[in-house]
Order: sequence, then C-alpha cells, then structure tokens
Amino acid sequence: MQPSIFVDADACPVKDEIYRVAARYGLQVFVVANSPIQIPRVAGIDRVVVGAGSDAADDWIAERANADAIVVTADIPLASRCVKAGAEVIAPNGRRFDEGSVGMALATRDLMDHLRGTGLTTSGPKPFSPRDRSNFLSALDNAVTRLKRASR
Repeated sequence: MQPSIFVDADACPVKDEIYRVAARYGLQVFVVANSPIQIPRVAGIDRVVVGAGSDAADDWIAERANADAIVVTADIPLASRCVKAGAEVIAPNGRRFDEGSVGMALATRDLMDHLRGTGLTTSGPKPFSPRDRSNFLSALDNAVTRLKRASR
C-alpha cells in the first residue's frame, strides 16, 4: 500500500515542502484544519476541514494514522497517539517522534504546562529557521523511504 501524509495544518510552516516531496513520490496528502486553508489544486492533495472542536483535527488524523502513514505535527499529544498507531511522525522542525522519544516529549510538555500554570514565564519555542526546514525535508524523505521499503 502507498504511504499517505497527514498534515496537522493550522500552524504548519512546511506545507509547501510536503507538497513537493509528495509529488516526487506520488503520495496522497491530507491537509487537515479547523477552517478552510489554501492548498494547490492538484491531484493527490486533499483539504479536510473538520468541526470546530479543539481536538477535531487531531481526532481525524489519529483515527487514520497507521503503519502506512506519515503524520506531520508539532502537537505532542497527537504525535503520541499516532506513534502508538504505528505511524511515522515528524515535527515541522524535522524532529522524529518514535516510541522512545514521544514519552519524554510528553513529560517535558506537561512539566512546562505546569510551570506556566504556576506563573513562571517560559521562553516558548525557538523561531522556525532555514535549518529546521532543511532538517524537516531530510526527515520526511527518510520516512518515505522507510515506509516504501517496509511495504515491499
């Protein structure tokens, strides 16, 4: 079965890169968001607009994540759900989530939420950089290669 790419699209800075890689490999892309966003009008790229619920896009993606899926998200709880379903999961900065790393990422996220809840000011995420974009492209290409090799 051909891999599919699911994009948690509301704040994804690497959509154009995803479209280019998907076209090169002939992959289906699902761009999932809570409101309509612009996508190229080409075969293989589908826009999915889900309900207004805060986790509606996450739920739609997680329900379809499987061993033939690549999920692109910065949302760590969604990444965890998709890793458990067997999907390849990549953050827009190129970080690959797997069973070994997603637990620590969740714990760090929960700790930072707790610290912010106590009034501590945290710095937030680093600005997205050209290096992040390059790391993402490499990670996406590697994920596609892994999935194609596993499907043989």
